[in-house]
Amino acid sequence: MFLCFLKQSSGVTVCEEVKTLFHKMKVVKNEDAEEDRIRLVTCVIDDVNGEIKVEKCLQQKCDECKDDVFKCFQNLMPEDHCRYILYDCHFETEECCKKEELVFLLWAPDSATIKEKMQYASSKEAIDKVIKGVKHRLQLHDKADINKEEFAKNLTDKIKSLEGHAMRGHAH
Repeated sequence: MFLCFLKQSSGVTVCEEVKTLFHKMKVVKNEDAEEDRIRLVTCVIDDVNGEIKVEKCLQQKCDECKDDVFKCFQNLMPEDHCRYILYDCHFETEECCKKEELVFLLWAPDSATIKEKMQYASSKEAIDKVIKGVKHRLQLHDKADINKEEFAKNLTDKIKSLEGHAMRGHAH
């Protein structure tokens, strides 16, 4: 059983499992096999226990992630519900520099209830304190915001490929 910590004004705590998985994503060891790397973690607020807990943890080798991690990332965002998402994003810049950067996303779709959006927004501070060192923090509300081109603009304006797939206007 994982312990919870960091009670915030919303009364929501963050489970220890979230911190553990974030640390594994942040501190990748050279001897770790690429396919064993954690690429995506989704978290939800458990209303019963009043805690932010892990909903899904996906490694590079899982069936959903194998072919296109970004597509998997897009599919993790439900139409009518909020989520916190940690994403180990791999991309290449126009200067041919390969980068791996952590992205934290608050997904709060316009179609979610006002109560749920308020709960996730007011509880975000608790998870923010756990995920120190995340390079990019985003809040998105619409599926149109998560197409490759729009998402890439949030990282840098000179991305040549995202998750091994060429961006529009770039040949591989």
